[in-house]
Formats: sequence, C-alpha cells, structure tokens
Amino acid sequence: MSRERMVTPENITPEEESIQLSLRPKTLAEYIGQKELREKLKVSIDAAKKRDECLEHVLFYGPPGLGKTTLAHIIAAEMKARIFVTSGPALQRTGDLMGILTNLSDNDILFIDEIHRLSPIIEEFLYPAMEDYKVDFVVDKGAFAKVINVPLKKFTLVGATTRAGMLTAPLRDRFGLYYHIDFYPPEDLQEIVTRSSKLLKSEINLESANVIASRSRGTPRIANRLLRRVRDYCDVKGDGKITRELTEVALDSEGIDSAGLDYLDRKMLKIILDYYNGGPVGIEALGATLNEEVDTLVDMVEPYLLKIGFVQRTKRGRIASSDAAAHLGISLPSNPSQSSLF
Repeated sequence: MSRERMVTPENITPEEESIQLSLRPKTLAEYIGQKELREKLKVSIDAAKKRDECLEHVLFYGPPGLGKTTLAHIIAAEMKARIFVTSGPALQRTGDLMGILTNLSDNDILFIDEIHRLSPIIEEFLYPAMEDYKVDFVVDKGAFAKVINVPLKKFTLVGATTRAGMLTAPLRDRFGLYYHIDFYPPEDLQEIVTRSSKLLKSEINLESANVIASRSRGTPRIANRLLRRVRDYCDVKGDGKITRELTEVALDSEGIDSAGLDYLDRKMLKIILDYYNGGPVGIEALGATLNEEVDTLVDMVEPYLLKIGFVQRTKRGRIASSDAAAHLGISLPSNPSQSSLF
C-alpha cells in the first residue's frame, strides 16, 4: 500500500512484534475477553493435566490480531510445556516438518500459524502424526524406495487461521478443540488498554482508555498500537499523562476517526456511495477502482466494516449501509436495485 495503516491487524514492523510480545498475557487468568472460550479452554487444560495427558489438538480461527498466537503460548505455559512455532508457508518440504516432529517431547506444543496455507503434501504428512503419533518417511526413490515408520512423542498441535473455510475437511476433523475468536467489545479493549499502559509505565485515565478502545476496531493488537502512538504524542505535547483531549487529537492526527476508520476504510465507503451509487459492486471492481489488492480489502478492510454494519455483502456485490453514509455525512443515493437483494 502507499502508506502505513495504523489500523491494520497485522504487525507492521519486527520492532512492533517485539513490543506486542512484551504486552502479551502469560496465563489464562491474565487474558482479557473471550470469556466463553477461556472457560472452555480452562476445563480442557485442567482435565488433561488431571489425567496427565497431552491436550487435544486445538484450532483457533478468526480475524488477525485477536490473540490466536497469544492463546497458543498460554496453552504451553498452562501445560508447562515447550512450544515450537512455525507457519504454513514456512513448511515447504516434508523434511522441514519431519525435523520439527522428531524433536518434540511428550506434551510439547507445535504451533502452526496460517495453517490453511499448508501444502497438500505437508498436510497429508501431518495426518498420521496427529492421529497415531507416527509418520511414514520415504527414503530413496524408485526401486530403492523404502518407507520408514517413525514413532513420535505425544504432542499437541495448535493451529491458527484467519480463513477456516480454506481448511480441508480431513484436517479440520483431526482437531478435537475448535474455537472461534471474535472481535472484542469496547469494555474488554478498555481493560486491555489499561493493563498495557501499566506495563508501559504510562498514566492513563478511564476516559482516555475508552477513546482508544472505541477506535481500535475490536482488535487488541490495534489497541496496543494506538496506545503507544498516543503515549508518544502525550510525552511530546503534554506532560506524559494520557488525557482524553490529547488522545483525541493524537488519533485524529493519525487519520483515525471516532468509529476506528482510517483513510482506506473511508475511501472504500465513499467509492461505493459516490461512484457506484451505494452498490452493489463486486470486490474486484472495488479493488481496481481503489488500486488495492482484493486480498487486502477482503482480509484487512472488509471484516470490520461488515462487523459494524457499514458494508453488506450480497450475491451481487457489496453495498454501503445508511449508517455508513450518515457517519461520512453523505446522503445515501436512491438505488432501486438494492431492494431486490434482500
């Protein structure tokens, strides 16, 4: 993209990833939000510990930045186990995965991020490892080929994906625990901002925390990023204390409005409202008009706009809602074609 987005749910730089790591809760007791998920996960962990067994394989799915990686590390901490971290795109050859699997000990955690991007060969190689804790490794080729059965220690695979629909049914069915992580309500984000400010040794009041929470798009990673930017602004423009007035000025200067929308969100909505008469319009046409990758719009922009009801997705394309028009101060165009969509 042409410029950095403050509200992207992905880590922007390696330095930010390191800071996010320092703010990450270490136990389920410290984890804020996702109450039902936490309760279910705690029961499964406690039951596994009581039976002295490894935890069932776990799959977390949901938009980026909501805590899937954090929960994988919490599982390892709660189970007092080691965690090995990799990602779907990083596992290109069966030998890559074989090296990891054979180094696992009993109860260890193998975390695979973006698990929907595993190649079919790697995925099939995982099946016996997940079910029977063994792998069949082929050595040599042709007439000299031999299959070596390699036993594995009993481990827990934790997978994370932003696109659960792209997982194959055989892989999905091998996970015993299957959790959806949803966007966080403002009250949970306010708690997260308050907790993070203490770790960052910054003084913040409840009003300021609520302002940051309301503009964080339901995403803890974005909330922590905005908090750090606001902290910097208050250090330079004030006495270091984070006040509501300075918080609003800081976020306004970053182009993040009261609903958490940035320039790309507003641009997409304005294109639908003005250029396409409110919709419907196909996502490919939107991408071409905005000069943005379709994947960027689908993964980074659209989920939150759908969540807050500013965009509706139909068979014929995307349409902007009256709430979106009101937020931008634009009159919703009269479009008879929309009435046939519902």
